[in-house]
Amino acid sequence: MLELLSSHACFGGVQRFYRHDSTTIGLPMRFSVYLPPQASHGNVPALFYLAGLTCTEETFPIKAGAQRLAARHGIALIAPDTSPRGAGIPNESAAWDFGVGAGFYVDATQAPWSKHFRMYSYVRDELRETVLANLAIDGARLGIFGHSMGGHGALMMALRNPEIFRSVSAFAPIAAPSRCPWGVKAFTGYLGEDRGAWQQYDSSELVARASHTFAEGILIDQGMADQFLAEQLNPDVFEAACRAAGQPLTLRRHEGYDHGYYFIQSFIEDHLAHHAKVLLG
Repeated sequence: MLELLSSHACFGGVQRFYRHDSTTIGLPMRFSVYLPPQASHGNVPALFYLAGLTCTEETFPIKAGAQRLAARHGIALIAPDTSPRGAGIPNESAAWDFGVGAGFYVDATQAPWSKHFRMYSYVRDELRETVLANLAIDGARLGIFGHSMGGHGALMMALRNPEIFRSVSAFAPIAAPSRCPWGVKAFTGYLGEDRGAWQQYDSSELVARASHTFAEGILIDQGMADQFLAEQLNPDVFEAACRAAGQPLTLRRHEGYDHGYYFIQSFIEDHLAHHAKVLLG
């Protein structure tokens, strides 16, 4: 059952924040939904947005400036939290890049994380089914995008589930998590030492063996003044994997832009247009 925490009129639509008891996670979870004005007349397409490390379900709706564009296109925006909270795991908040606020959109297999840290199944299945059952959203017209850790999540979710997500884009994604410190730390902690088990969550590995191609292309924007670019993000690795696999990719590199939401605000319009072309076309 959904609990409406708050509701705010916004560009003719409504920005809402919800809480529900998640059976997948085994804890209460929060998420946000922007419903455009068109949703008052029937089901609308929707984009799932996956946020980055330390963020919550509030980060994207507050900082990205996407509602005006979503209202124009008639597309709903759904943003989950970035991890379970209150699991009671020792030191679960000790690191900003692992544990609380850093679920990495995987289903953990290693104790003690495996009991609650199941963000992959939560987003793909439970959250999606919850919003489809309770809100004016068209389940046949869904896309996904995200930022940093959430960019990893969006690319990975789309590549694994093209029958669910028809369009995909990312801002500064962790594009080859098996090859960077953030990803190695998270995958080791959540999935164990077997690197073969990591491949199912690594977009650069997934695109190489994907049976489906996003014919309309994948859009990625990357700031060249991003403080995490050299060590953590590896867009070149994903670019090469897409080229080898025949997956159309538009990877735009922007001088002077860093990793934050001023960067996202600057190019959010292009991302909404990218998804609208697919979902409304």
